[in-house]
Amino acid sequence: MTEEMRALLILIDNSFRVHRGAPLLTPAGIADRLSWLHTDAPYSLLAHDGSEDPRFIYANHCALRCFNYTQPQMLGMPSRFSASEEDREERKRLLDIVNKNGIADNYQGPRIDSQGKRFMIYDGIVWQVYDEQRASRGQAALFWPQPHDGQWLI
Repeated sequence: MTEEMRALLILIDNSFRVHRGAPLLTPAGIADRLSWLHTDAPYSLLAHDGSEDPRFIYANHCALRCFNYTQPQMLGMPSRFSASEEDREERKRLLDIVNKNGIADNYQGPRIDSQGKRFMIYDGIVWQVYDEQRASRGQAALFWPQPHDGQWLI
């Protein structure tokens, strides 16, 4: 993980804390939380910038596996391509809610991978990402690649 990615992951984690009152959940005893979130988290963590046509600026290993992209392929890609053409309006409604409220919870819906294969995401949370001056840097998302037992509910 580059230093730039580490700094971005700190913003993602701190912004989650602003909205939820706690950082992104990690198991007890993890020495390097950021490395664990990046490489070992059982949930996908993504972020896109705040441009007119937002582009991915971060994806952890779980997200890369779900979308079947390498990091160089995914970073810089318009985030709208994470949903099929027919699902983009629903995705846009979700992002509008986040723009208005700062966070949206309990999202579930279809997404599309690099090969055009649809897959479901579960228990999604999307939130605004802020920098140290509280300026918006975009939005981040956390989702589970399959239904889970609730052990990791955030």
